[in-house]
Amino acid sequence: MWMNMWKGLASNVSFVLFRLLLSTSPFPQNSLPAWQESDNMIKINSFFQKQTEKKYRHELKYLCGATDIPILKAGLKGIARLDSHVGEKGYYHIRSLYFDDYNNTCYKMNEAGVDDRMKYRIRIYNHSEKQITLEKKIKLHGMTRKLSTPLTREQCQLLIQGKNLSLKQEEFEHYSKLLQEFVVWIAVKNGKPKVIVAYDRIPYVYKQGNVRITIDENIQSSVDFAHFFHRDMTSAPILPKGRVLLEVKYDELLPSFLKERLEIGRLQQTTFSKYYLCRKFASMGL
Repeated sequence: MWMNMWKGLASNVSFVLFRLLLSTSPFPQNSLPAWQESDNMIKINSFFQKQTEKKYRHELKYLCGATDIPILKAGLKGIARLDSHVGEKGYYHIRSLYFDDYNNTCYKMNEAGVDDRMKYRIRIYNHSEKQITLEKKIKLHGMTRKLSTPLTREQCQLLIQGKNLSLKQEEFEHYSKLLQEFVVWIAVKNGKPKVIVAYDRIPYVYKQGNVRITIDENIQSSVDFAHFFHRDMTSAPILPKGRVLLEVKYDELLPSFLKERLEIGRLQQTTFSKYYLCRKFASMGL
């Protein structure tokens, strides 16, 4: 029985794996830790997606206290505008379901501080199924890039349950390139959902330099995958009450007057990872 299953899988994805063998990694392998040097994860994650689709961006992070929020908002007033998607509340709720392989490679690379790494996640907003997105976040030389593609509720439900989408060629070739890459990664690396990261985001945008400034509050960790779309999903906070995360993302240059208005000089920059801390909390059963 097992032999027949593997033969069927090989038949369905043989044309995909042939492309994989011809591909080369865009990341320098000497930057990986010893336990990752011989791994082909990077190739599997990169052979479909054109590296020119979106540019890499700077991403700065700062942990702030409750007293910093009014200062930040006052500094942005009249300069940056709230994202048009926030609605009357002035923020939106984000949930991201992250995946990892059988060896927890993404988690280990994050823990080891490896600079060249990537993560797959499914993201929704305000508990809604209207916009379900598969995303791949790549970090390279301190810069970040995000690739995304839409998912249907049916596709999302299968992935939440730890199942894969069809690898039959007639269905596979209708997927987007990123989704093709993801389902092959799941098949080869036994990728599974690992943790949900949930939080409320206050997003500001400043057009010049494509600057995006976000304040993330109420950051929660959850493994309640069955209730990913439910408001009453079981979760636990990962930061003390009143602590928030400020993120500043931009292309080439962050205007100096924005730095001054945000008073970034008095804040302590951090490598804080919502994903890593939520995985850590989940592993502790919190």
